[in-house]
Order: sequence, then structure tokens, then C-alpha cells
Amino acid sequence: HFQFSFGPLGCIKRMARMRFSPATKNITKLMDIKSLKLLDHFASFNPSPLSIGQFLEFGRNATESDSFHFLIKEAPVRMSNIMKEINLLPSNLLQIPSIVELQGWYAQSFKELCAYEGCEGTSSILQEFQKSLDVIQKRHSNVVQTMAQGVLELKESHSVDLQTEMSIQYFLDRFYMSRISLKMLMTQHMLLFERDGDEAQMGPNYTRVGCIETECKVRSVVMDAYNHASFLCEEYYHVAPDVNITLATNKEGNPPLEMVYPPQHLHHILFELFKNAMRAVVEKNKTGDIPDIEILIALGQHDITIKISDQGGGIPRSVTDHLFHYLFSTAPRPSMTPTKTPLAGYGYGLPLSRLYARYFHGDLILNSYDGYGTDAVVYLKTHTYEANELLPVFNKTSTKQYKASVPTADWTDPTSSINRHFHPHMFSTKSYTNKSTPPNPTDGDS
Repeated sequence: HFQFSFGPLGCIKRMARMRFSPATKNITKLMDIKSLKLLDHFASFNPSPLSIGQFLEFGRNATESDSFHFLIKEAPVRMSNIMKEINLLPSNLLQIPSIVELQGWYAQSFKELCAYEGCEGTSSILQEFQKSLDVIQKRHSNVVQTMAQGVLELKESHSVDLQTEMSIQYFLDRFYMSRISLKMLMTQHMLLFERDGDEAQMGPNYTRVGCIETECKVRSVVMDAYNHASFLCEEYYHVAPDVNITLATNKEGNPPLEMVYPPQHLHHILFELFKNAMRAVVEKNKTGDIPDIEILIALGQHDITIKISDQGGGIPRSVTDHLFHYLFSTAPRPSMTPTKTPLAGYGYGLPLSRLYARYFHGDLILNSYDGYGTDAVVYLKTHTYEANELLPVFNKTSTKQYKASVPTADWTDPTSSINRHFHPHMFSTKSYTNKSTPPNPTDGDS
């Protein structure tokens, strides 16, 4: 089950105050009556998950007006679903200033998106919509840090019972996955239809469709992430391990050179894994030769697998269980305003990296060998119509996670055997349950 490194559970009197938020203390307090009605309306729909194949098809064939009309329906649905879950967080957390500010961002952004409801896709409206998306993106640029600060403040100011710890862990997985998906939708639209872009790039040899690279060179992204992490490692330790890359061919003899994927997502995942591996290797081998980090890239029928193997001493099993918990880190926590980019310490790197991997139905797992080293394995779907978004859905089943004394199984609980098969009532991938769903923008696989 979920656990945080929150320390003692505290006395019963303090724990009793950690009740879940009534309506008068949550995000609804920041919204007018019209916005509240729209929130209830859009939250009654399931999100419509798209595959990478659909993103490509839509990006190549849809007009800006088509994208606009889909986005003004889908973005409020995704945002309202997670806003409803924000309502269920402990009232003590919702009253922390940083979380109040974050709730205000969501309330304002939701209102701005809903303002386009019923609008025609005229040139002036489309231009204004681009500006609105840019404003929303900038407003939400510090969401991860702000939420982390709020949870830290809760940890430091209140004793937190086990159920609250598990509920917050559950929420953060869903909240950040929702954020990834919203950013993907908005960025895709903005890049496809930016008015000051270089039109010369859009020729027959242009391989980008929005933020998706149709010829994403896996080895190049691996090396970019390695070089980025190596630079930081040398800044801190004045040395960094080298890397060896092995490309394993498939049964047809084709090396895994390219795939269709957002390279920025892959870079995010690999950069975090390289940082962890380098720190472990350098700190374990302070007086001797530093062993190389070994990379294996393998192409299978359904997945591309990237394995990063280090000889950094490994991780005890008692610690491994906590590595995907937010705010858990084996490194000292840096200050909120560091003078340099820290190599480790915030405790968000691994959980967020796993969400990026799972977003298009991949995964990230760790196999550690205490006393020797660690293998970090990233799985990514090779077929674009199998790489569906994994989206949280707000419904009665998910609500139980915030209220039940014993948590039910869910895709955000890595310890549950049920999670090897995603729970259909708590997310959207291909089927829709409990609520009606707006149509997808394409007729392809959803």
C-alpha cells in the first residue's frame, strides 16, 4: 500500500482533524454559480483518450477549426474531472496558501476555456484561443513545484494518518497524469497552428507532427539525456561515468533506431534515470575507477525496451518500496531556490518519470540488486494505435479511494496484483464506463 515518509502518525486527536474537505473549503469556493454548473456538466463526461496514431492522423488532416472545437470540449472535461478530485483532498491541505493559489489557477483556466463554448472557429476566435492557451500554459508552469510545496507544508505542520497518506499519493499520480495529458493536448494544438512558425519547415521531409516526432531516433535521445545528466554530474562531483550502448536487433534483423513518440517525454524519463544512476555510481566509487553505465535498447513486436544498468551499489528492498512515492528521496532535500540545478533530492523524479512512461501505455520498473547495482527498464509501445493515453476518470469508484478505510485496487497502486490489468472504472483508455463520452476527433481506434 501507499506510504509517505511522513514520520509518526501522531496522536488520535491530531489525526481526527485530517478529514476530507467539505464543499465550503474546496475549489468551488473560488468559482461563480455559472462556472460551478459548467464544472458539474463537464465532469459528468469521461475523458476521451487518444492514441499516438490518432494524434498523428488528426494533426495531419484536421483543420485548426476542427482542433479548436475538439479542444473546447475535451480540455474542460479533463480539467473538471481532476478538479472534482481536488475537492476531496483533506481540508488542511486545501487551506495551505500554495494550494489555495493552485486551486485558483485551475478555476481561472477552466473559466477561460469554457468562455469559448458555442463559439465558431473564425479567424479572430482561433487567434484569441491560441493566446488563451499560451496564458494557461504559463499559469500552470509551476504546478508541480506548487503542489509539492503544499504537501511538504502539510507534512511539516500536521501529523498525517495512514489513510490520508495513501489518498494523497493516489491523488498525486492522477493529478500529474491529468496535467501531462492537458499539456499534451494544448501544446499539440499550439505547435500545429502557431502563426509565427517557420512555414518552410512544413515540407514533405518534415518529420514533426506537433510535439510528436515520427522518426524519433531513440539512440539520439538517449545520448542527449546522458549528456545533460553528465554535465550536471561533473558540475557536482567533477567526474561522470561513461556510457556503453548496445542495440539489440529484432528477429528481422532491424535495430531499434526510430519510433513515433514525443521526444521530450522520453528525454524527461531518461534524464531522471541517468541522474540517479550517475549519483549512485560516483558516490559508491569515490576512490576507485568508475564503472560505465550500460544501456540496452531492444525492439520487440509490441515494445521498445530501454534498460539502464549501473553498478552503484543497489538499493535495499526496504527502500525500493518507497522509490515511487512522492517526496521520498535517498538524497538530502535541496532548498526551494537552489543556485544550481540539483542532481537529486526532491523525490518527484521517479514517480513523474513513471507517469510519463505510462501515459502512452508504457511503463518504468526498477530491478535493484543490493550491494551491486540497479537496472531501470523503460517500456514504450511500438505501434501508434496501441499507444493510448492513460487518463484518470472521476467517478464513484475513484471517490472511494479518498474515503475508504481500506483502499481498493487501482492502477496508481504499484503493489496491487490487480494493477497488472488496469482497473476499467478509474481511467480511460479504450472503453468508457459510468458516464457518457464526447466523440473522439477521429474515427480510428480510441
